[in-house]
Amino acid sequence: MQLDNRAQTLLKALVERYIADGQPVGSRALSKISGLELSPATIRNVMADLEDMGFVASPHTSAGRIPTPRGYRVFVDTLLTIESIDAIDEATLETKLQSRSQINSPQKIISNAAQVLSSLSQFAGVVMTPKRESIFQQIEFLRLSEKRILLVIVGPRGDVQNRLLLTDVDYTPSQLVQAANYINQHYGGLGFDEVRLRLQNELRQLRDDMTSLMQAAVEAGSDAMADESDNVVISGERNLLSVSDLSSNMTSLRKLFDMFEQKTSLMQLLDVSSKATGVQIFIGGESQLVPMDDMSIVTAPYEVNGKIVGTLGVIGPTRMAYERVIPIVDITAKLLSSALSNS
Repeated sequence: MQLDNRAQTLLKALVERYIADGQPVGSRALSKISGLELSPATIRNVMADLEDMGFVASPHTSAGRIPTPRGYRVFVDTLLTIESIDAIDEATLETKLQSRSQINSPQKIISNAAQVLSSLSQFAGVVMTPKRESIFQQIEFLRLSEKRILLVIVGPRGDVQNRLLLTDVDYTPSQLVQAANYINQHYGGLGFDEVRLRLQNELRQLRDDMTSLMQAAVEAGSDAMADESDNVVISGERNLLSVSDLSSNMTSLRKLFDMFEQKTSLMQLLDVSSKATGVQIFIGGESQLVPMDDMSIVTAPYEVNGKIVGTLGVIGPTRMAYERVIPIVDITAKLLSSALSNS
């Protein structure tokens, strides 16, 4: 639905004032801040039209109006004046991203990015880490006890994953060395899914019990690499406790911290964001992916060597200063892309 210039100006003024002080905005206040030479009566008529179209709502206790999710959507999509990138000291941001770690480890840089997003926005910063590659460099079997074996998986970058295997056979240490050597010699540097296919065709010459051990190792290794439990880094959740819009009642608080604890809906949302380009804004009440009506999430994908590998963003109230949060998210995504590509 197309809004005329007058309605757009008044909606923009209303949203900006509401974001600034959190109070419903009346016609008299709008006549002062909008810059339009309109009488309060004319403004009331325009406000009534905006309310009929679903862009603003009237709280029961006030003559003023507040933006709806639909009103916020029009605001961020068409009326928002983004802060100049120069207003944020990009060099300082880049230093913060890398300075907290003498070791240029990707995990530390990602953790720093979440902290930077949180400290600059004063809300919660979140980063979905790159999906772990299923490629392994080598594996090792360690006999823990009868029929219990520890599978040690070493990734291409030296990262280590462990999985416990429960077997039907009590393998000797020499058998375990033999099986590990075979896998490393023939399959090291491949992905577990590819190894699974090759095992079906190439291991018929080995004894059946050795084959079953290797297949169990491949299944466990594949699960280990696909484990996404640590794929979201969150910083500054406590900042949201001081946001009255989100912490005003126990039901809201419970939903908020359920989201942080379970991470499932957050992962879905960040995964959707990674398939888009540029900054995305998800507003509670219009997006089923956002669990609370009073919450918004501003996200952007980031890259490693030109390939999108994850998403980062800021979680805060719908009543946030989007003109400032959007460039914070945008710049942090670009700087994280650069830092990870050079690490």
